[in-house]
Amino acid sequence: MTLDVYLSIFTLMFISLGVNILSLKFRIPYTVLLVIAGSLLVPLSQIEFFSFITSFQLTPELLFFVFLPILIFESAYNIKVRNMRENKIAISILAIIGLLVSTLFIGYIGYWGFQLLGFQVPLLVTLLFGAIISATDPVAVLALFKEFGAPHRLTLIFEGESLFNDGTAFAIFVVLLDVIAHGYHGYTTFLQGLITVSTMIVGGSLFGFLMGFIFSKLIEWVKGHENLEITLTLLVAHFTFLLAEVISTHWIINGHNIHISAIIATLVSSMVLGNYGRFKMSSGVEKYMDKFWEYFAFVSNSLVFLLMGLLFTSLTISLHIAWLPILMIIFVVVVARAISVYVSVGIANQFKSEENIPLNWQHLMAWGSLRGSLAVVMVLLIPDNTTLPNWPYDFSIKEFIIAITIGSIYFTLLIKATTLGFVVRWLKIDALLPHEQLSYYKSKALIYKDIIQHSKKLYDNRHISAEQHQNFVDYYKKQHEKICTQCAELKMDANHVVENMLRIYTLAVQKKELKALFRHNEISESIYKKNLNILETQTERVEQDSDRLKSLNAYFTNWMGILNNAFRKLFFLSDKKADPRELYLYYQTQYHLITKVLEEMHQLQDSHLSEIFDEQKVIDSVIAIYQDLKTATEQQMQNELDSNKGMLDNLNEQSAINLLQTVQNASLKELHKGEIITNKLHVILNKELNNW
Repeated sequence: MTLDVYLSIFTLMFISLGVNILSLKFRIPYTVLLVIAGSLLVPLSQIEFFSFITSFQLTPELLFFVFLPILIFESAYNIKVRNMRENKIAISILAIIGLLVSTLFIGYIGYWGFQLLGFQVPLLVTLLFGAIISATDPVAVLALFKEFGAPHRLTLIFEGESLFNDGTAFAIFVVLLDVIAHGYHGYTTFLQGLITVSTMIVGGSLFGFLMGFIFSKLIEWVKGHENLEITLTLLVAHFTFLLAEVISTHWIINGHNIHISAIIATLVSSMVLGNYGRFKMSSGVEKYMDKFWEYFAFVSNSLVFLLMGLLFTSLTISLHIAWLPILMIIFVVVVARAISVYVSVGIANQFKSEENIPLNWQHLMAWGSLRGSLAVVMVLLIPDNTTLPNWPYDFSIKEFIIAITIGSIYFTLLIKATTLGFVVRWLKIDALLPHEQLSYYKSKALIYKDIIQHSKKLYDNRHISAEQHQNFVDYYKKQHEKICTQCAELKMDANHVVENMLRIYTLAVQKKELKALFRHNEISESIYKKNLNILETQTERVEQDSDRLKSLNAYFTNWMGILNNAFRKLFFLSDKKADPRELYLYYQTQYHLITKVLEEMHQLQDSHLSEIFDEQKVIDSVIAIYQDLKTATEQQMQNELDSNKGMLDNLNEQSAINLLQTVQNASLKELHKGEIITNKLHVILNKELNNW
């Protein structure tokens, strides 16, 4: 039997690879094909030779303690807190108020709809289903948003809502499950439920922050030992999740269990690790992290969605009984999502601190809400013996909720997911903005020019004949001329658009150089984060067509710094003043980045990018901006030196020591990688040099 289970797991993984290839070839959403494939596995398993396929099945424990932490971590790790903070009102209202509106609408309208169909389904059951199905799944939607080119802010809002409403939905689910088990006793039950939801959300957030901070410090402590770092990132998700569950089970005050949400705790700890702990990691580990967790999420989603198909086809409720309630509840869920989005966004748009969410975005959010793994997790967590005194059917409450839940998930995957591209195009969400149109034409012209140059290399290396080379050149020259003509016909301020494109390019150059400085240990983590914050803020201002920052003194305290200052005020401690040495190093780093940009700008006309940045007036203007910044930065550095005599010698010596240490390790690594020295010599030299 154990052999059958292992064989089933690896067969399902092999099938998922085939499904992935088919989804890429036919451009059908991956999760859609997985569910269809899972449904087809049931008749296949009836053949004796393939009977092992159904040996591995979804269990509540497997979904809850193994797969769910992986999916939460992978989604939350790459979320930037500062971006969430800029859209906090919209995300919070959608994740809390929107989810409550959806749950209540599905509960009450679903209850009324079942009564019309002649099904005596209690209100508590429809409310429980409302909590289960109202949580949106970001996995499939975000992949589709990326494919269809949805705006970055829309993607961010949808991802934030999807992640945070998971915790809210699960908290409501726990409360309703408790009411079904113990009955509703009026005001006291309502108050107890409100306290439970509050402690789950607040307690989960605080515990998640603590765990994320602890694991970030542990990663910093073992930095350089890559296997240990990777192991700690693997542990943070599951350890946070499990500890939160242990606390919820054993923490009792005045006879009441104090619940904290394992989902929210894992979500917050993952965000802390992604926004704070990633800077503690070795260079190799940070690069590897995205692929590492992307693979784990791929495996988890593949198994969950395949097994979801198996689950639906193995329901004990007869389809001729279930199909009408399923169709009715699907309609209710669709309407509930639309109402929750329009109500929530309508409230959010009243706040003037955030940019309004346009109506066509709201339409897409209403339609593009897919359901997935969390809904399956919650429905399987319902105890098999769950019942109510007035439940009149032979099948259990759990079996009924499984049927309508899987039916609703099927609808979102088979209908909503497959039509999402059409809806995006119909709403013109993928339409190019004026500056994107210019960038489109210029980029295409650059590509054609590069192809012409590369065809010359192919001819010189005798890979193609003279006739083939001439045919390529003639064809792509015509394409290049055509695209240049179309670009010239655009009626817009080309100089302004090209300047913004050039500013984004120069900021990208600085980010790349800044990361190299940090990875070579030439600057500290604090300096890296402050400079990165400035560069990202400048990039966002350019993208929003806002004014650039006027002074490098306008660097922003990172979110950990804000929390640190709040902590100091709480205990009546004075604010931490800026360290003169750190301030000087900050300006020194900015000076280095500005110098790098000026070097790139002076070489721009001789590079292949001259096809895009072909306005000399614009280039001169941006060079002038950076020359002014360079002068201002030099003055700031000099002011710090004048105020702190003797600081430069000490800083330069320490900087030189760090740089030489990095150079020696890089040289040793290169010798070993090129097999110029043996493993034995590498170990000996590594010990000797790093102990110096």
